[in-house]
Amino acid sequence: MLRILDASLAGQTSSVEPGRSNQPRGCYTFPVRKLIVNADDFGLTAGVNRAILETHTAGVVSSTTLMANGPAFEDAVTAARSAPNLSVGCHVVLVDGTPVAQPAALDTLVAVRSAEPEKFYSSLSAFAARAMLGGFDRDQLVEEVTAQIRKIQATGLRVTHLDTHKHAHVFPEILGALLRAARICGVRAIRNPIVPVKALPARLFKGKPHLWKRYGQVRMLHTFSGQFLQRTKRAGLLTPDGVLGVIETGSPVSDDHNEADSLLRQTLACLPEGTWEFVCHPGYCDADLRAAGTRLLDSRDQERRLLTSGALRQFLEEQKIRVIGYREFVEGS
Repeated sequence: MLRILDASLAGQTSSVEPGRSNQPRGCYTFPVRKLIVNADDFGLTAGVNRAILETHTAGVVSSTTLMANGPAFEDAVTAARSAPNLSVGCHVVLVDGTPVAQPAALDTLVAVRSAEPEKFYSSLSAFAARAMLGGFDRDQLVEEVTAQIRKIQATGLRVTHLDTHKHAHVFPEILGALLRAARICGVRAIRNPIVPVKALPARLFKGKPHLWKRYGQVRMLHTFSGQFLQRTKRAGLLTPDGVLGVIETGSPVSDDHNEADSLLRQTLACLPEGTWEFVCHPGYCDADLRAAGTRLLDSRDQERRLLTSGALRQFLEEQKIRVIGYREFVEGS
């Protein structure tokens, strides 16, 4: 996703002409814009953990979400303890992974008729169908989400926020489980998985067929926006105003710098007042990552390099976008 911004940054000058704004023409300038830069998949591999720590200490990553069932969980906990300013949340995994609670007690969550009956459904489409049709037991969902949060809390780390693998909590049934588990475990914030409308004008995606499918999926998610905000507020949880980077995640590198500018640079430059979350996936494309079954491989290397680049930091400063972590978001609200 951040590769798309990388191309646009390459052609930028390092200063703004006195008396002139660096904003794109026609973009209204708002006084207070904050951005949470959250790295997902903490705990997936040791290389991903190392990249997230690097992009925090030497870059702009302010928060991360830890996979309680990740293969490199213990390594991630050690890394988090060495970075006290890094906000750590729980990256709840309910699809394409292994439960933390006993699988025998989660018969509606695991793929009991598959070759791996003690694992979650690996297909997002199968998961989505069950979520939409009420195929998951609500108490089982809460039990598993609670188990994942408590596993992280048991290490002594403070869980500042929740999000989900593959943005699963956009589905109302999954959201309900996260809200209940958050209250049980004392977690105060949750990711808003909805991309702001300003980032979705169809004209930006004309002639970009490699992004059409993702664009359509994200547009569809807006049908859940009102319900998400109402339920989150009713539950007493805090949530940012929206999320960026979802459409671009893992997309092919483009040689068209105009595309880069229109997709991400323009989105960041025209963000309205508020607090927004930028989702990223830095990592090292090593043997462990290739064996992890993730579709995000080379893109993680590219994101890691960009997130530690001076150009990105300068771009955010010129746009007067202040980077904060989830801990600051929660404590300042």
